[in-house]
Amino acid sequence: MLVVERVRRSFGAVEAVRDVSFTCAPGTVLGLLGPNGAGKTTTMRMILGIYPPDAGSIAWNGRTIDRELRRTFGYLPEERGLYAKMPVREQIEYFARLHGLDERAAQRRTAAWIERLGLGEYAKRTCSELSKGNQQKVQLACAVVHDPVLLILDEPFSGLDPLNAEIMVECLRALAEGGTTLLLSSHQMWQIENLCREFCIVAAGTVRLRGSLEELRHAFPTRSVKVAPDLPAIRAAFAACGAGEPLAEDGALTYVLPAETDFGALLRAAVAAGDVSDFERREPSLNEIYVHALGNQGAAS
Repeated sequence: MLVVERVRRSFGAVEAVRDVSFTCAPGTVLGLLGPNGAGKTTTMRMILGIYPPDAGSIAWNGRTIDRELRRTFGYLPEERGLYAKMPVREQIEYFARLHGLDERAAQRRTAAWIERLGLGEYAKRTCSELSKGNQQKVQLACAVVHDPVLLILDEPFSGLDPLNAEIMVECLRALAEGGTTLLLSSHQMWQIENLCREFCIVAAGTVRLRGSLEELRHAFPTRSVKVAPDLPAIRAAFAACGAGEPLAEDGALTYVLPAETDFGALLRAAVAAGDVSDFERREPSLNEIYVHALGNQGAAS
């Protein structure tokens, strides 16, 4: 288990991380979310030992992370970290050897990841010849070729088209199912909402919210309800239950109501008021939770 406990990190007068804590159990996929400058990358680099924390602690299975333990981790940085003139196959094998694999194991695992990521036709090409999306897939192969116990990914979907993004998601799911712990940061909300089991939302170097999507939804203060058709009697029924003005669109009404609203009673009132063709209560999306947690900072990110 990864345990990050009240870590802090400053660069001169700038407090990049003020107070961040979270845990990741084996096989968990945790999404670290926040606007630009929130401290996400700095937190990841502290876990990897690139930056020491000024305060707080970081441990893997109760052990302080040292160079030996770090070799069992994988890291996919936001910036491209490939050798531009090195062929794809050689590059992945090189990173495998850096993580301690012998030559045969490095060759075997490299071949497996080249096939899995659809990089076969590019295996002998240099990375400078590849598209951004294929470069990102090579970076992923370099990060996972040694079968890491912990994989940290900073904006892993950058430069990927929808098809290759889905390939990336499936690979990450398979790694988690195999027991790898994943910590990732991304602004692609729809992808990580379906991928991550836990979330930690940070802003200005502090944690705003953390928990599973179910827990974050449970704590969200409102729910939206869509009802159709748009009839005066149905509007009156909702108004009688304390609802504010709805959004009217395409013959339907959408209301935002307190989470504790008796939606069953509201449905019964709507049905009694008119011929209801649609009544849908919608749970908040991860993006809505994120924006609400960050307020103006979320809107600006």
